[in-house]
Amino acid sequence: MFSLEGKKALVVGVANDQSIAWGIARALKAQGAELAITYLNDKAEKYVRPLAEELDAALIEPLDVTEDAQLDALFDKIKAEWGRLDTLVHSIAFCPRDDLHGRVVDTSREGFKLAMDISVHSFVRMINRAEALMPHGGTCMTVSFYGAEKVVENYNVMGPVKAALESVTKYMAAELGPKGISVHALSPGPLKTRAASGIGHFDDLLNAAAERAPTHHLATIDDVGAYAAFLASQEAWNVTGSVHHIDGGYHIVG
Repeated sequence: MFSLEGKKALVVGVANDQSIAWGIARALKAQGAELAITYLNDKAEKYVRPLAEELDAALIEPLDVTEDAQLDALFDKIKAEWGRLDTLVHSIAFCPRDDLHGRVVDTSREGFKLAMDISVHSFVRMINRAEALMPHGGTCMTVSFYGAEKVVENYNVMGPVKAALESVTKYMAAELGPKGISVHALSPGPLKTRAASGIGHFDDLLNAAAERAPTHHLATIDDVGAYAAFLASQEAWNVTGSVHHIDGGYHIVG
């Protein structure tokens, strides 16, 4: 029903074949998009590069979002190779382990700053650079979680961090809407990803979510990818600024 043929998409956050970003990248490619995929560092490259090559990614570039020079180099490369960008996918988050596993009230200043910088402000920095490459509009997406809206046991400081991510999504959507640039937050239910495994008692959260969701099924990275591919299409041109729950209805049950 829709096509991404000729679209240029940057996907940030592929770590392995269980990553949400990997599910999104596969879906974008399946609908015809050409991909740029990043990896965090040399250690990560050996896992990410084979996946990127599997999708015939046109660009496979390093990106540590704490390094502005790497961000600049990436977007300069996209400009030189493609001249534009149609879709930006931001699927990264980080919090130091001690802060992640502790109470919010005990969060260290440095841990809070780092979590906000990598998980939230990096999305702002990317869109700041992508804006000039989207003269005819585009789609920007990030990944959130229900813990931004309600207290989820053991999600801890990432709840406030994701709440900030959802808020900047709405503000940037309002600012960029007149340019035809949409901004979205995807909010899957709990997923078995490497990043999520750092959350305490995560298996209990998975089991509880499957039991609570009206469908009694957890979301998959393919579910998220399919939804993201639609949002990247022309058919979704008038949708922006929302938090899109992809969770079997998990978020509607009190």
